[in-house]
Amino acid sequence: MEIALGELADRLGVPLRGDRDARVSRIAPLSSADATGLSFLGDGRFRRHLESTRAGCVILSGVDADACRVPVLLSDNPYLTFAEAARILYPRPPVIGGIHPSAVVDPSAHVDPSAWVGPTCVLEAGAVIGPRVFLGPGCIVGEGVEIGEDSRLVARVTLCAGTLVGKRALLHPGCVIGREGFGFARDGDRWVRIPQIGRAILGDDVEIGANTTVDRGAIGDTLIGDGVKLDNHIQIGHNVEIGENTAMAANTGISGSTRIGRNCTIAGAVGMAGHLEIGDRVHFTGMAMVTRSVLEPGSYSSGIPAMPSADWRRNVARFRHLDELARRIKQLEIHIDTMNETTGREAT
Repeated sequence: MEIALGELADRLGVPLRGDRDARVSRIAPLSSADATGLSFLGDGRFRRHLESTRAGCVILSGVDADACRVPVLLSDNPYLTFAEAARILYPRPPVIGGIHPSAVVDPSAHVDPSAWVGPTCVLEAGAVIGPRVFLGPGCIVGEGVEIGEDSRLVARVTLCAGTLVGKRALLHPGCVIGREGFGFARDGDRWVRIPQIGRAILGDDVEIGANTTVDRGAIGDTLIGDGVKLDNHIQIGHNVEIGENTAMAANTGISGSTRIGRNCTIAGAVGMAGHLEIGDRVHFTGMAMVTRSVLEPGSYSSGIPAMPSADWRRNVARFRHLDELARRIKQLEIHIDTMNETTGREAT
C-alpha cells in the first residue's frame, strides 16, 4: 500500500525529519531503493550507503541522521520500527469466512462463520475453529483440536487429535503439531510402543516454522508458551515445556521432558538432551551441545569452529592420545610431589 510519511510517522510513534506529504509504497534496500522505497539502517557496517541512497525515507537512529540526505524516521530501535512499518505497508489480507467445497468437515466440528476453511482441508470430529481463523490448502485438523481466534495455518499443517492452539498463532507449511512422541519400552530384542496420551498445547502469538514438529506429551502435556517463535526444521520432543517469548533457530532438537525458561534464545543446530532444566534468559550459540541443566542467565557455547582440513586432521590425531597424555601428566605430578617431599626431609 502507499502511505504518506507523516501518517506513517504518526502510526509508528516516531519523529519524522522531512516532507510529511511525501509517499512511500514498498520496502527496499538502501543501495537500490528509489523515491517510493522505505529503507532502514540497523547495522553500522552499511552506514556508507546513507550518502548515496535514493530511498524515499530511511528509518535510523539519531546518531546516523546527519549522514542521510533523504527524509528519515528517527527511532531508538530501527529494526523494530522497520518491522512495524513493514506490517503497515504489507498488511495481511482480511479473512473472508467460508468453507471451500472440497473441504471435508465432520458434522460435529464447529467453524466460526468468520473463519476460512480452504481447499482439501479435513476437520475431524469435535474440532473447534475460532473467529477469523485461516486454514490454507490441505490442512488437517484432528479430533477435538481447538484453534484460537485470528490464527493462521498457511498450508498443509497437521494438528493431531487433542491439540490446542491459542490466539494469533502462525503455523507455516508442513509443520506437524501433536504427533505421538518417540516412546518405546524394551521387550528383549524388540521395541514396544508406549501410548502417548498427553496433548500439545500452544499459547497465544506462537509461530511455528515450516516442517517443524512438536510431539504430544507422553502422560502430561507438551507446552509451548505465549510468544514462542520456532524456526523451520525443529524437533520438540514429548513433554517439553518452553517458556514465554523464547526463540529457537532452525535444525535444533530438544529431547523429551526438558524445560526451557522464558526469554531464551537458542541458535541453529543446537542439540539438547532430555530431562534438563534451562533457566530464564539463557542463550545458546549455534551448534551448542547441551547435556546438563543450565539455570544461570547468560550466553553458552560449544562446538568446534571450522578450520583448514590439514589442521583438523592433526588435531584429531592428537585427540586419540589425550587419555594417555592425561595419565602421563598425573604420573609426573606424583613424581614431582615425591621429589619435593624428599627434598624437604633432607633439608631438615
